Amino acid sequence: MRAHAWRLIYKDIMPIRSRTTLRILGLDPGLRFTGFGIIDADGNRLRHITDGVIATDSAGAVAARLCALDAALAAVLNEFAPDHAAVEETYVNVNATATLKLGYARGVALLAPARAGVPVAEYGAKTVKRAVVGTGGADKTQVAMMVRRLLPGAALKRADAADALAVAICHAHHLATASRIPAA
Repeated sequence: MRAHAWRLIYKDIMPIRSRTTLRILGLDPGLRFTGFGIIDADGNRLRHITDGVIATDSAGAVAARLCALDAALAAVLNEFAPDHAAVEETYVNVNATATLKLGYARGVALLAPARAGVPVAEYGAKTVKRAVVGTGGADKTQVAMMVRRLLPGAALKRADAADALAVAICHAHHLATASRIPAA
C-alpha cells in the first residue's frame, strides 16, 4: 500500500473556543468521497471551523481504501479534537453493491470517532434536511445554500462537504434542544 493512499482537502480556520463551546464533526460517508465538516456550537450560535473531502483512489482495493479513509479520519480527529461527531445514515440505493460499499465507509465513519472516545450520533437524510432547510424534501442545492447562510465564510469544496456540515448543524440543533429540556 502506498504511504498516502488518500487526499485530505480542507480549509483550516481554527479560532480559539470558549469553555461553553462544543466542537462538532459532521460526516457524510462515501467510499470514493467522504465529506467532513467541523463547526463550533455555543448555544444557538454556530461557527464554521473547516470542511473538506477525503478522497480515496477508486482503482484501489476496497480494504486499502477503507484503511486510507480510517487514517484520514484519525488525522482530522487528532487535529481538530471534536467533542461530538454525527454521521448521516445510509439510504438504500437501487444498486445493492454501491449500497454495500457505502455501508463499509459508514462503518469506518462510525468507528473512527468512537475509537477516539468521541460520542457519535446518527441522523437520517430527511432529519438533516428538516433541521437545516425546514423540509425533509429539500434538494442538495437548497441544503448547500442554507449551510452557506448559517455558516458565513464556509467555502464548500464539494456537495459532500456541504452535506457533512449540514449533519453537524443538525446535531448542534438537537444538542441545543436536549439541553433545554430537563431530564425526566
